[in-house]
Amino acid sequence: MRLTRCKAAPARRDFTDAFLGYDRRAKTAPGAWYDMTNMTADRYPALATRRPRRTVRTLTAPAGLLAKDALAVVEGENVVYNGYTVAMGLSTAAESCPKQLISMGAYLLIWPDKKYLNTQDLGDKGSLENTVTVAAGTAVSAALCHADGTPYTGCTASAQPPADPSGGAVWLDLTDSSAPELKEWSADSGLWIAVPTTYVKLSAPNVGKGFSLYDGVIVSGLTGDLERFNGAHAVYALGDGYIVIPGILPSVTATHTGGMTVRRTVPDMDYVTECGNRIWGCKYGLVDGRPVNGIYASALGDFKNWNRFMGLSTDSYAASRGSDGVFTGAFTHLGHPLFFKESCIEKVYPDEGGAHRIVTVEGRGVQRGCWRSLAVVGETLYYKSRSGVCAYTGSLPADVSAALGDDVYDDARAGSVGALYAVSMRRADGTWHLFTYDAQRRLWHRQDGTKAMMFACVDGSLHWIDENSGALICADGDNENPFTWSVTSGVMGYDLAENEYVSRFVIRCDTEGTVALAVRYDEEAAWVDKGSFTGRGLGSIVLPVAPRRCDHLRLRLSGDAPCRIYSIARYVERGSDVFR
Repeated sequence: MRLTRCKAAPARRDFTDAFLGYDRRAKTAPGAWYDMTNMTADRYPALATRRPRRTVRTLTAPAGLLAKDALAVVEGENVVYNGYTVAMGLSTAAESCPKQLISMGAYLLIWPDKKYLNTQDLGDKGSLENTVTVAAGTAVSAALCHADGTPYTGCTASAQPPADPSGGAVWLDLTDSSAPELKEWSADSGLWIAVPTTYVKLSAPNVGKGFSLYDGVIVSGLTGDLERFNGAHAVYALGDGYIVIPGILPSVTATHTGGMTVRRTVPDMDYVTECGNRIWGCKYGLVDGRPVNGIYASALGDFKNWNRFMGLSTDSYAASRGSDGVFTGAFTHLGHPLFFKESCIEKVYPDEGGAHRIVTVEGRGVQRGCWRSLAVVGETLYYKSRSGVCAYTGSLPADVSAALGDDVYDDARAGSVGALYAVSMRRADGTWHLFTYDAQRRLWHRQDGTKAMMFACVDGSLHWIDENSGALICADGDNENPFTWSVTSGVMGYDLAENEYVSRFVIRCDTEGTVALAVRYDEEAAWVDKGSFTGRGLGSIVLPVAPRRCDHLRLRLSGDAPCRIYSIARYVERGSDVFR
């Protein structure tokens, strides 16, 4: 009897030597990983563990972080800059934290507290706003004057011009009592010439204290002949006991005893950013009972003044917007202040002459609650939108987070260093995840479950505040406790109809620690341990696997020490299309 000789089932070797990072999609790309912990793209194309971290210090009540020449940290009511603690009297209320920190020259500006700190002179600090109240019963005197506060001499007020005036004589024309007019006699023309701009000096104890020249102030509380001065004005001259503002009186002098308030105010704003030596901000909601949907800018070079309107190119700026929805973030990119809503971007085109222009760009904006996700890598702005992480180069945003799969994230906070975008986000199941995106290689990697409050980059190193521990962490360090790592592959076996089994793995790696291998067959609940090895530097390790046929499988590698994996070979033998 002669039997037919059967050929052995063909075998193949799957070899991977370029690892593509994190890929959570249903069908993971070859060389990518469905899940990972503590990995990085630093050694691409090798698969490598991240760098050790360093705890810079442990903070009490951290509420903000910004990098200038050194790190600035908001800690409770204070600011710690370059290791020096500065008492600022900041609010620690939950609705006022975390803080928005803005850099403008040497100054650090803090919102929503509306305070400033000169980082070159830590004694120069205070509030952007200033209020002086003159109590009722205290005399407030008003007098016509020149712009520098010098009073007019020999000025008379009447409905008829003075007889026989001499050159330079001044007359307050009350012919129309509702519209008095100051006039000066011109000897050359023999006519009374109207003074184009008139000024009034308001004098009261300490009324000018805390203000500066050309401050935009709001006066209130005046009555009678002085009631006309209630409103917004620019201060043209001042001293501790007086201010000079534009205006005219129905008399040369007047007195008021009903009290007065002079304020330099800053609008309530949702988000702020610096651009072109101005601070820009936005607000959506009710302010003093009125609906507001606007964008504001401070006076040029003066972050304290938001109500200076003198008809100059350096004036403050305010504009209402027609787009619907709350603002969700603000950032300056390529010389343009950008104000985000979830469905659009309000892009400002600053103008040297003060004729600023705003264009509404329809597109994916920042997701609500993700204002801290805005960060620039190279010349590209990245942020978390409702549909994923977007890259914005100045035209329209583009999604770069397809590799994150169908998982839904919110409450994103991000920073950048070099070509790396690091973002800490909360997944829909409530867990936190710290991801890095390599913008040059377009690779995602997951590090761990860090919940970062804010990021900042100083001296080429990325720092963040760990919200759970309150620690200030540096991504480049050496005092971190040993950490574990792992990578889990996507489903292997989509490309074959027949069942198959794996006979062995060959892993080429460089590690001094232990590396363990586990396999999960056909999406069963349990992972099957397939052995481990302890590395001794660079070399190849062969891990034989007890044969078991399956339709598909997943591979998991894990370790307890820094590791670089250069290649993984998987030897597969086919079976029939019948499993049993």
